[in-house]
Amino acid sequence: MRTLLGALALSLAIPLSLSSVAATASQADTSDPTTWKWQKTRVDKDQSFRGLDAVSATTAWIAGENITDDGGPGAVYRTTDGGKTWQDVRPDVGADLAFRDVEASSARVASVLAIGEGKASRVYRTTDGGKTWTKTFQNKSKDAFYNCIDFYPGGRTGLGVSDPVDGKFRIIRTTDSGRSWSVLKDSKMPAAFEGEFNFAASGTCLTITGRQAYMASGGAAARVYHSRNKGDTWSVTSQTIPATNAGGVFSLSFKNKRVGVAVGGDFEQPDNGTEAASYKRKGSAWKSGGDLGGYRSGSDWVDGGGRAFVAVGPTGSDVSTDGGRSWTTWSRTGYHSVVCVPGGCWASGSEGRTAWVATQ
Repeated sequence: MRTLLGALALSLAIPLSLSSVAATASQADTSDPTTWKWQKTRVDKDQSFRGLDAVSATTAWIAGENITDDGGPGAVYRTTDGGKTWQDVRPDVGADLAFRDVEASSARVASVLAIGEGKASRVYRTTDGGKTWTKTFQNKSKDAFYNCIDFYPGGRTGLGVSDPVDGKFRIIRTTDSGRSWSVLKDSKMPAAFEGEFNFAASGTCLTITGRQAYMASGGAAARVYHSRNKGDTWSVTSQTIPATNAGGVFSLSFKNKRVGVAVGGDFEQPDNGTEAASYKRKGSAWKSGGDLGGYRSGSDWVDGGGRAFVAVGPTGSDVSTDGGRSWTTWSRTGYHSVVCVPGGCWASGSEGRTAWVATQ
């Protein structure tokens, strides 16, 4: 399944004429999301960037995997000048790892997640902007496959999630800002359906807002798991995005603990966005957000945008201005991941693509 996802992402890459230098500011009316325009940059054509995190409008990190026929190591890049230049700061680990998630707290401190079966799943951490890296976690279970990590506000506590082991999703936790990780007991984790799993598609199958942690699933069941106590116990609820062999919920994003959206679809049907979104209000069940412009792998709340959310996938980008109740496609350029900060949103995708759009 994970190999197929990576291969399909490469086959769906949309050819673009991109500059290696960031474009000038968009002239679109930022108050009208339907006029937004991505300012596109190509960083490394050999990489597919699914890992993305942004500290500000000037500082962002991307993490990827090599998509050439000959293979090679995944890369990590960092910009501190708004995307004008990107520095290759990848860990030198002597292995061709696939980096699918990056979580950064500053221009100097970040953790990256490599995915894969067994020992391929691991976490590296830097405190000097990527000059040096320390391996802080390596999976020891042959049945585990880690997909996403995220941190609570302040960055001291964080969680990571693996596909089910012995019938339950496996959670790791750090309480020292990512310096070390421990596998949590699963006695308070609801049983997964056989064939239920996470998607390592954008680093947002696990998301934390405030004191709340949420985790998305797909495959045999498309559900949302919720923890109020830093991963010790979990509840699970159904939502409206259909479950398929290659589909379900790919990404979760929240404005706060009361307002959140889920997006997804089926990555084997990238143009099909039917019923690929759902939304939630505090105390209510997940409700259908209707159709998207296609399958979407990443989403985020538009900081300062009221009830606006943005979703991205290999066939385009959508925006909701009503908290996920309805969506409008505003771009046909494909990206895997999106992260919004005050002033705008960053995106990353296949063939080394990154982008920025001003939203204020």
